[in-house]
Amino acid sequence: MQNHTCKIILFALTASAAAAQYTPPSPAAPVPGVIDDYVKKNEPDLKGWDFGINERLRFEDKSGSGTTHAGSNFDFDANPPTTNHNDYWISRLLPRIGYTGDWVSAVVEARSSYSIGDDRYTATAAGKNLAENDGPLQLELAYVAIGNPKQCPVSVKVGRQYLTYGEGRLVGNAFWLNIPHTFDAVKVRYQDAFFGVDLFASNLVYVRGSHFDQSNSQDTLSGAYFDFPGISKQSVNEAYVFARNVARGILTDDWTLVPAPFRFTAPQDTYTLGLRSKSKPGAFGPWDYGIEAMWQVGDRTTVFPATPLATAKAAPRLDQNAWAFIVQGGYTWKDLALKPRLALIISCASGDQNPTDKTSQTFLNVLPSNHGLYGAMDLSSLQNIVDDRLSFTIKPSPTTSLALDVHQQSLENNHDYWYNVAGVPRNTPGAAAGSGKGFGINPGYKSDIGREVDVIGGWTATKGVLLEMGIGHFIRGDYVKQSLRAVGSKDSDYAYVQATINL
Repeated sequence: MQNHTCKIILFALTASAAAAQYTPPSPAAPVPGVIDDYVKKNEPDLKGWDFGINERLRFEDKSGSGTTHAGSNFDFDANPPTTNHNDYWISRLLPRIGYTGDWVSAVVEARSSYSIGDDRYTATAAGKNLAENDGPLQLELAYVAIGNPKQCPVSVKVGRQYLTYGEGRLVGNAFWLNIPHTFDAVKVRYQDAFFGVDLFASNLVYVRGSHFDQSNSQDTLSGAYFDFPGISKQSVNEAYVFARNVARGILTDDWTLVPAPFRFTAPQDTYTLGLRSKSKPGAFGPWDYGIEAMWQVGDRTTVFPATPLATAKAAPRLDQNAWAFIVQGGYTWKDLALKPRLALIISCASGDQNPTDKTSQTFLNVLPSNHGLYGAMDLSSLQNIVDDRLSFTIKPSPTTSLALDVHQQSLENNHDYWYNVAGVPRNTPGAAAGSGKGFGINPGYKSDIGREVDVIGGWTATKGVLLEMGIGHFIRGDYVKQSLRAVGSKDSDYAYVQATINL
């Protein structure tokens, strides 16, 4: 058991960037590419070295909502003041060099991120409003890991790295994005057969638009993530606490090169405690389950990337007391040829009960990997939301699969905003509450946001080559219709095609 645990830890420390937070429906486990295959066969002196290039190219078409020139305030608007349609290409290249020795492992990875034809481009906006475009070369990863789990249960990882825990609902690398979340961090890991813990402290790396990306010492994420393999042979059981501490001085930093949503976050001292349990594969036959409960305390300000500086500096601190939970269960027909699986996932996060008092019940989902968890169209986050998701998947062959997801979404509390995927509220400037001219806090409106239907297919064409495509349609609910009744509203569509190559 000890050797098995050690191997798991070593793999986690040296995993390449090909491991993504978003798991597509087709088999997409990272595999050595042709470069590594050649080195292993022809260069025995380079044993332990890892050379790789990961390229991802994606075309996205967003009609009526999502990442558009108009911004989320004009999602579903039938007559927006500027276009709320956008179609563009994004490309991300990740060349990597790694080394794994008996006691020391290291990875250095660069990143080149570009977007082509992105209608969000605004020449005079911060970062030119291009959240997917970061220039020819950035430092994505650069870390050293020290430890030998076969001889010592303690290991250390220092440098620029990803942080991903659980399903990434609170802390994840957001690998779906063209520019993932990275952290300059120190992480200490202890693991034995009965107990394990990650202790980490980090600063978030901010995008600076064709300039070297640096972490900000005024934005700190730290935490402890516990696992208890000795408790049960049938389930994985975990507990955690995450601390997000953002100093008010971050507001006066130079943000002229940083596009939304990467600009300053809200000054805060928030602490999220959670418990998570899920079944191990096959532990309950065809059934599986997962449950996660979160409680958040501390204090925060209601500041967002577009908040004027003077307003942000004067924003009062609010006592934070919020919650969220995830409950999911599934059934797989393992004896059938297509291996169909049906799952129900309920995601719920609290909203604020009174926008005029000195407290906040709006759950903040920290620095998550949101894509796909609340719809492939990425219109919502785990904030003031109830998302009921029915997911059906089949596998026509070992290298292909199809997924059909249906989401029913509503506001958890009508006294709070509808928050987009970046955690920013839809709040149309100049639209009076109840006017029907834009989104905002409207307690008299119904809470039904709408329904999203997604179909996603994946095919592992050959070793290291994954092809994906997906379509989505969002049927607006009463909250959207009422919010936009004076200007008119319409449903929204989404489509993408993506190719990922691991050389």
